[in-house]
Amino acid sequence: MKIIILAGGGGSRLFPLSRTSYPKQFLKLNSNKSLLELTIDRFSTLVKPADMVIVTNQDYVQLVKTELIASNALEAHILVEPVARNTAPAIAFAVRYCIDTLGCEEDEVMFVTPADHIISPVEKFTTNLGQAVVLAESHKIVTLGIKPDSPETGYGYIKAGQPLGSGFKVDSFREKPDRATAEAYLAAGGYYWNSGMFAFTIAGFLEELRAHRGDLYALTTTSLEEMRANFTQMPNISFDYAVAEKSEQVVMLPFLAEWSDIGSWDAVYEVLEKDTDGNALQGDCMQIECSNTLVLGQSRFIAGIGLEDILIVETADVIVVAKKGESQKVKELVSELKANSRLEADEHMTVYRPWGLYTVLSSGQGFKIKQIVVNPGKILSLQMHYHRSEHWIVISGTAEVTTGADIQSLHENESVFIPQQARHRLKNAGSGPLVVIEVQTGSYLGEDDIVRFEDIYGRQDEDRVKGFAAGV
Repeated sequence: MKIIILAGGGGSRLFPLSRTSYPKQFLKLNSNKSLLELTIDRFSTLVKPADMVIVTNQDYVQLVKTELIASNALEAHILVEPVARNTAPAIAFAVRYCIDTLGCEEDEVMFVTPADHIISPVEKFTTNLGQAVVLAESHKIVTLGIKPDSPETGYGYIKAGQPLGSGFKVDSFREKPDRATAEAYLAAGGYYWNSGMFAFTIAGFLEELRAHRGDLYALTTTSLEEMRANFTQMPNISFDYAVAEKSEQVVMLPFLAEWSDIGSWDAVYEVLEKDTDGNALQGDCMQIECSNTLVLGQSRFIAGIGLEDILIVETADVIVVAKKGESQKVKELVSELKANSRLEADEHMTVYRPWGLYTVLSSGQGFKIKQIVVNPGKILSLQMHYHRSEHWIVISGTAEVTTGADIQSLHENESVFIPQQARHRLKNAGSGPLVVIEVQTGSYLGEDDIVRFEDIYGRQDEDRVKGFAAGV
């Protein structure tokens, strides 16, 4: 069995913690582990890391590698989608990878799972997985359905049909309903939330793909390299639309464990520990006469007085306040931010890079101040800026700085000035983290004012085509 973990999405429903540059699967919400790390751990007792394929995009590769280190799962495979094309192409790409690279036969079972669910206890989930494998081996497409406990409008629904083994034949898939329809589903019974988890054999998958999406099948049955080269031709379609809703071979297993896809701040509230008044508080928070309220703080003290059924989420640059039951509209908020070209929709004040991270401490007309942290042994690209100069001050660690033809070492409290249009580079020459304060000044301080000449992370070719790059 191979586990396919889908970790390329950039969901917006948990804004402001989740953003395009740092989406939900990398968040730590109810434990000291990210949702992706919890997903990897969930399968670690069933398969070896080498039997896991994590599908993501180029922007998240370094974040995925960090989670693999935390999970002691460095042998897991990272498969990078050339472009985003929804779950059906992502799964097809992973299946082709398993055939061409891992040498899988057509009777091998694939279990597909999103990277951002919370499931407990794992033992019950393992039982479900065993049931799914048995059904998949009989060439069924198996999905796991969650018995609803509320008229949720944020999930798709599955209508159960005739019993089949430990599950049911699927009568139909239903779109995310309005409130009245969801209430009708709950009252009628026989409806389940669609978890987005599937099991099938490679042969079963290809057979159903050929029957229902010939265009996608044709691309999937080429070699891995051909598929990668032609990935832009992939239809932008989910696995549900492409196969599951059309196939006569889909079987649903009722989910045995507790499940949440953490798809809204209301859902986050439900999985967090609460005080005797029903308040879920994280960060530097204090409440007086509050009840059933969520307060998540990161960078400042938050005090709540007399609040009831309120959701408050704070980051260094954004505070979101919402009534409970309304948090699905956060997605609408993010759409508005994107429409107005607001940077908050995509990036945090802290941005992760292959070499480490940087945090914007302050900015204004003509200046920006960052804290840069370079991990041991890492090096930034050899680069230049057209519109800004930079002043680097070493706070801790040892820096090797290239400016033009000059290379020098800097230690704590030492600094260097980087003139506009000078080629320059920063390297951590020590054994611990290198922390640098960067002061930028100039007429334009956007993150796209950078040209890379050398880069060990393979970013310079793309930059030269564009003329600029996104970030340091």
